[in-house]
Amino acid sequence: MTLPVRLSITAVCSLVCVGAGGQSADKSGYTLFNPTPIDLRRALAADRPDATESPISVDAGAVQIEASFVEYTYNDDADGETSRFDLAPTNLKFGLTNRSDVQIIWTPYTFEEVGDGRDNDGFGDLQVRYKHNLWGNDEGSTALALLPFVTLPTGDDEIGVSDVEGGLVVPFAADLAAVGLDGFGLGTQVEVAFVQDEQPGGQDTELAHTLVLGYDVTDRIGVYGEYVGEASLGSDGQYVPILSGGATYELNPDTVLDAGFRAATEDEGDDLVLFAGITIRF
Repeated sequence: MTLPVRLSITAVCSLVCVGAGGQSADKSGYTLFNPTPIDLRRALAADRPDATESPISVDAGAVQIEASFVEYTYNDDADGETSRFDLAPTNLKFGLTNRSDVQIIWTPYTFEEVGDGRDNDGFGDLQVRYKHNLWGNDEGSTALALLPFVTLPTGDDEIGVSDVEGGLVVPFAADLAAVGLDGFGLGTQVEVAFVQDEQPGGQDTELAHTLVLGYDVTDRIGVYGEYVGEASLGSDGQYVPILSGGATYELNPDTVLDAGFRAATEDEGDDLVLFAGITIRF
């Protein structure tokens, strides 16, 4: 399955801030139409650039844009070489309550160059997600959330899926300062997705798990290393291990730049994915 890039590092930074600050203010009454005051917002947390989702939701009434400037994917397998450029894949988030947000993910344009000469281009699919934080949004050293999603087949032929797909992600984050590792944060998640089969009308179940370790080099710079495992429960039963790494740079409390890579260590996955992007909160 294709996993959007995400940021666990700032999620852990959020945990650090509320954990050190003691009792947080009561923000349960704020909603999309009664926004959280800016001075009560939690530290910025995004779902990029690593593959591990953040369990921290967007503050009520806030709007957050998480986007890659461009993503480049290269793969060389038995079917030949494939190069793919995704232009501005974007996750647009709206804070619904103090514990939940809704997200809309879409890629405006994709160009794919296939080794056999069949080039494809067009719009991507539309994915709608809902994040509900179970604990840790504003206090504590750990956080957990539920993130169900639905993918709609709005993409052009050969670019997107041909039927509705969906699934559930359960992300977890922990501030490792609680065990004496200052500056380090841990993120992990499990995901189940129900995706289209290669046979018309067929459906497969796919599972994924991740583990990411982030470190704050300075107040503005963070780095991370990550392991992702993807498995199909279909007839092929493939398991694909993926290594990922990257860095973030905080321009200000509401803007973070990032860059990174992903690389599968088996032929079934993409050989290399490169990306650079930005997170902005309004």
